[in-house]
Amino acid sequence: MSQQQLDWSNLGFEYMQTDCYLRADFKDGQWGKLSVCTDPNFSIHVAAVCLHYGQACFEGLKAFRRKDGSVALFRPHENAQRMISTAKRTMMEPPPLELFIEAVKETVSRNIDWVPPYGTGASLYVRPLLIGASPRVGVGPSEDYMFFSLGMPVGPYYKNGFFPVKAYVQESYDRAAPLGVGNVKVAGNYAAGLYGDYEGKHKGYPICLYLDSAHHRYIDEFGTSNFFGITKDNKYVTPESSSILPSITNNSLRTIAEGMGLKVERRKIDIEELPDFKEVGACGTAAVITPVYSITRGDKVYTFGKENESGEILTKLFKEIQGIQYGEIEDKYDWMLPIN
Repeated sequence: MSQQQLDWSNLGFEYMQTDCYLRADFKDGQWGKLSVCTDPNFSIHVAAVCLHYGQACFEGLKAFRRKDGSVALFRPHENAQRMISTAKRTMMEPPPLELFIEAVKETVSRNIDWVPPYGTGASLYVRPLLIGASPRVGVGPSEDYMFFSLGMPVGPYYKNGFFPVKAYVQESYDRAAPLGVGNVKVAGNYAAGLYGDYEGKHKGYPICLYLDSAHHRYIDEFGTSNFFGITKDNKYVTPESSSILPSITNNSLRTIAEGMGLKVERRKIDIEELPDFKEVGACGTAAVITPVYSITRGDKVYTFGKENESGEILTKLFKEIQGIQYGEIEDKYDWMLPIN
């Protein structure tokens, strides 16, 4: 499909082949230069470490067509640093920050016609990927690595976009363990959550909320995004846990919330505190903010606001972060990286 055939305002969140992607290889102790690739298929050894021992991690960020027609990436340096942290935790060779930034900028620049028009609510999703490529059958880190950066136009992660959903507390399966790798973006974290998330969707809940695996008492995060809530006394509260991913979107929303005069707290949140919240949201790159109308745990159902209306503060937060991304309001935090 060509970009001329796309219905930009009705895109889903799914893979779409664009003009090209970027690739760099780590071999013989050093990173090579980026190359431009058009074939989405590539060769990898059947005994590659990524296939057998899970040395694979990724990032997700977006480029936006702005009100003045320009294109810019949202906080790519934060994604670069998070991939570096993930790689170090899993004994992978991280792409240097400069290589990461060059790759994502080139991904957008070379696929510029695939960046959705301003006003459609869509964006270009960029997916950097790092995998261990050396053949190995004994447990150990790879010596060689492949780094890719691909991009595709996407719409809302959830079908109805910024609209309240119902969540389910998943307690039959844990998402991540204390002192494990829940705080880094390894591929295995998402594989571990697939079954629990599928079970929740089968019950009629678009998203699942996971509790800490040690006590099943404290809120960790949703299956694909961070948890945050607005208390009845107007505090922005989000979990403090070594088992959750440090969300760049959540970090940005905390900054915006402080600018709005809200007190921001990162701390343990007991599941029994849910009645203290008047608004709850799930936040991340893909969905930005998904308002949560209700959270079901066993026979208890906690509700927040009205079923078909997003909360006042969540709406303000959503409009400001999207306003910055689409160039509708001043980027006073210097978050957007222009693509020339």
